[in-house]
Amino acid sequence: MATLFSRYLHSVSSSSTAKSSIVSYLTDSLGFSKPKAQSLFNRFSSTETDPQSVILFFESLGFTKTDIRAWVNESPQILFSGVEETLKPRIQFFQDLGLTGSDLGKFISKNPVYLSNRFEERLKPCVDVIEKLMVNDHSNETIIRTLKRCNWVDLKNPVTRISANIKYLEECGIVGSQLVMVMKRQPRLLIMGELELRALVSKVLDMGFSIDSRMLVHALHSISCMSDQTVERKFQLFQTLGFTEVECLDMFKRAPGLLRVSESKLKLGIEFFLNTVKFERAVLVRRPTCLMLSLEKRVIPRYNILHILASKRLLKKTPKFLNVVSIPEDEFLDRFIFKNRDDAEKLLLAYKGG
Repeated sequence: MATLFSRYLHSVSSSSTAKSSIVSYLTDSLGFSKPKAQSLFNRFSSTETDPQSVILFFESLGFTKTDIRAWVNESPQILFSGVEETLKPRIQFFQDLGLTGSDLGKFISKNPVYLSNRFEERLKPCVDVIEKLMVNDHSNETIIRTLKRCNWVDLKNPVTRISANIKYLEECGIVGSQLVMVMKRQPRLLIMGELELRALVSKVLDMGFSIDSRMLVHALHSISCMSDQTVERKFQLFQTLGFTEVECLDMFKRAPGLLRVSESKLKLGIEFFLNTVKFERAVLVRRPTCLMLSLEKRVIPRYNILHILASKRLLKKTPKFLNVVSIPEDEFLDRFIFKNRDDAEKLLLAYKGG
């Protein structure tokens, strides 16, 4: 009995010493308060991992104690994960995707839960599903962007939901490059609840889009980015500026991204094209994309150049401004500035706002 009791006392003493040592290390190394450090130890004391080895591993990768402290605050289990069997493979996974150095540090700082036990359960299976769609994404750029923008691990069964939503979008005619576009621009569509996604599609169909329209995916992107109140406010803005409800819907069907343009930019653009350029409203209804162009950097400078050329009688034929504002930058410079060699320098200076 004495021997057993002695062993018990020795075990208690060793455990107490280990706890004291780890708590002291956490307070001294990561700057945790003693209660916080004790709480962490008590919560994960069943593990045999030494937090010091975890911290040294992260520091060897160039991460600071400030980084590590933030991660542990968010996902404490990281500090008590095995380095060789758990953390190294997970870090290597992200490095293989192309996340290294400071980019990897920033990524983990925003998503420390990606290093938790949800990695194998939820994250990696999701990436496997996405990779099958990204056949030409050799740099993994889209996958990385998607991981940054979408927190898959908060879902209980993310692979099931993502797979179901992909299947539904494909049934709506959103396949191939359009499905990739969803991943790039609005990956949140893939983790929506089934009823929410179907309601979103129904809303867009009610606005006049059809399943076989290639504009459907663009409309889904726009509508999913804003509340019903914001959409209604945008349409009301158009109507206060003289457009009918039917014209508003026609414009949106031709350029779904129009609704993502700020109200101030829309108002200034409409007023400029109607009052200064003297467009009929019907022109904007047919070509609403011109309202998505930058007034300051593209529309007004090109309008001014045409005015200067006309005043100098350097135009054999006055081009349609709608065409001029739509052509690529290089083509505009060649046709309307560099072609006029004697005046090219002054024209370029005027175009750039000098």
